[in-house]
Formats: sequence, structure tokens, C-alpha cells
Amino acid sequence: MPTDQEDVKVAGGLVALFDDVALLARAAAASIDDVGAAAGRAGVKAAGVVVDDTAVTPQYVRGLAAEREVPIIRRIALGSLRNKLLVILPAILLLSQFLPWLLTPILMIGGAYLCYEGAEKVWHRLSGHHDDHAAGEQAAPDEDTIVSGAVRTDFILSAEIMVISLNEVAAETFWSRAIILAVVGLLITILVYGVVALIVKMDDAGLRLSQSSRKGVAGLGRGLVKGMPRLLTALTVIGTAAMLWVGGHILLVGSDELGLHAVYGVVHHLEELAHEATGALGGVVGWLVNTFASALVGLAVGALIVLVVNLTVHRRKAHPARGTASH
Repeated sequence: MPTDQEDVKVAGGLVALFDDVALLARAAAASIDDVGAAAGRAGVKAAGVVVDDTAVTPQYVRGLAAEREVPIIRRIALGSLRNKLLVILPAILLLSQFLPWLLTPILMIGGAYLCYEGAEKVWHRLSGHHDDHAAGEQAAPDEDTIVSGAVRTDFILSAEIMVISLNEVAAETFWSRAIILAVVGLLITILVYGVVALIVKMDDAGLRLSQSSRKGVAGLGRGLVKGMPRLLTALTVIGTAAMLWVGGHILLVGSDELGLHAVYGVVHHLEELAHEATGALGGVVGWLVNTFASALVGLAVGALIVLVVNLTVHRRKAHPARGTASH
């Protein structure tokens, strides 16, 4: 039979084991908290692209049967997740591990693309070029074409989201970066396409509510139906502004990291002046100044790229058409 001394040793061993388990549990919880916090910081930095992604996607299901909207969005969401986790994530992780010095230039190229996209949308809005989009709506391509086109567009936006997020966690270990970016990719995909699904079904829900016998409910339904176009317009405007802000800020910070301090130095100086001049609101006002300046830089760079593209790529495409017409 075991002696009392042996019982005490066994009990002491169990207590030590429980202490070790508790320590491991606390370490795991802390690691999860760290991953969550890092994922949150990375996701916030990618907010501009996320807003634009949310604004763009509902346009792909316009004019389709109501019962096919959610299945198509589900297919696009799965394609987006494959983009992020199976293609973009491995590529940028390898890049950050073996060629980290390329991250800033690549991020700046992506920022310039965001500026171009934002400026092009502003140009189209000002010049009234909506014919191509209207023609695309009238053509009503099949579902496979819709999904493949949406997933291609999403690839570009997803790449920006993941690279921006990677830049925020570049100091972490390889596996920490992998886990954090996978969490960011998953959560952002769920957020974007969950919101998109709600948006595209808002008018259907409003239509059902508008048929209610209760005046208040029916009024709410009519308001939802009328509000749908305004919401989409607002999302487009917010998404465009966010792209210019994020793209401009990426270029400012990237140029500063590459040793070109002049422009970012001016913006930072203006931010500090605004911060000091507005007392308790200094933090908010300073951020607004930085954001506004970043958006202006984004618009200027984007407008320049739009001009170059119009004078080269678009003109080159137009010349063969004229040559063929002359023959």
C-alpha cells in the first residue's frame, strides 16, 4: 500500500502538473490576445480597401433574380478566401521572409494603384462616363462570368489588404505573421461579404415589410427600398475617398522610409501644428489634417497616372481602330 509520504508526493506532482497546465493556458490565451490585437491593428490599416471592396461587390448582382444574389455572393466570397489564403498569403510570407526590403516598394506600387483607381472614379464621375457600366448591366452575363470577373477584381483588392496588413506585423515571427494574416483574411472576407449580402437583400426585405398591414412597418419597408440606391451611392463615395486616403498615405510613409523626407515632413509638420492649436481636440484634428493631406496626395498622384494611361494605353488601343476604319 502507498504510504502517506508517497501520497503527498503524488498530490504535489498533480498540483505542479495543474500549475504547468494553467501556465500553458495563460500563455496560449495571451498569444491569442496578441494575435487578435495584431489582427485588429492590421485590419484597421486596410480599412480603406475594405470599404471599397464592400462598395464594389454589390454591383455584380444588380439585375439578377433575387434568389440568385446570395448564392453568387457566396461563390465570390469563397473565391476571395482562396485568393487570400492559398495565393496571396504564401507569396507575401515568402517575400517578407527572404526579400523584406521589397515590401515598401511593392506596397507603394499598390498604393499608387489605389490612387489611380480612386482618381479614375473621380474622373468618371466628373465627366459623366457611365455608359460602359450601363452597357455591362444590360448585357447580363451568366453567373460563371460574373463570379470570375468579381474574383479577379477582388484579387487586386485582397492583395492590397494583405500587403497593408503584413506591413503592420512585419516585426513578428514567420508563424505569427502567417496566423495573424490568415485571421485578417478570414475575418475581413466574412465582414465584407456578410455586409454585401445584407446590402443586396435590403430592398427585398423592405419590399416585404412595405406590404405589412401596420403603417409603421410598411413605412420602414418603403424607406429601405428608397434608401438602397442612396446607400450604394454613399458607399461608392466613401470607398473612393478611402482609396485616395490610404493610397496617398502609403506613398507618403513609403517615400519617407526610402529617404525622401520632404513631402511627408511637410504633412507631419502641418499635423503637429493643428494638434497644438486645437487643445483637447488636437489628436482628432491632427489626424484629419494628415488624412486630408494624404487624400490630396493620392488624388494628385492618381490624376497623373490617369493622364499617362489615357495618353498611352487608351490612345494605343484607339489607333488600330482608326487605322482599320480608314482601310
